[in-house]
Amino acid sequence: MLSHLSLEYVKVPVGVVINGVTYDPHLDVITMAFPLRGVDPVVGDWKAASWEADGDGGWLARCLVGPAPGVIQLAANTTYDVWLKITDSPEVPVRKVGLLEVA
Repeated sequence: MLSHLSLEYVKVPVGVVINGVTYDPHLDVITMAFPLRGVDPVVGDWKAASWEADGDGGWLARCLVGPAPGVIQLAANTTYDVWLKITDSPEVPVRKVGLLEVA
């Protein structure tokens, strides 16, 4: 649960395996969306995100949420779906990766 007053990164672990080999995605463009629960994201919902090493050789996608300088401020007492989009070539996978409750 996230307070609507908080400014913090929402983080999602990302693991990519191609032909049985772990792939380092941190050079790919990453965006995240936070539409209302049960609603698919539309073009304007996608917000800039960045990569963070997880310390174990993996990666986290992260998006700064909350009041400025956050990239998006979410309403209190609302549940949002968390979506992730990785722009690679030729694939652009889009996945719903979780729920975020905002108090």
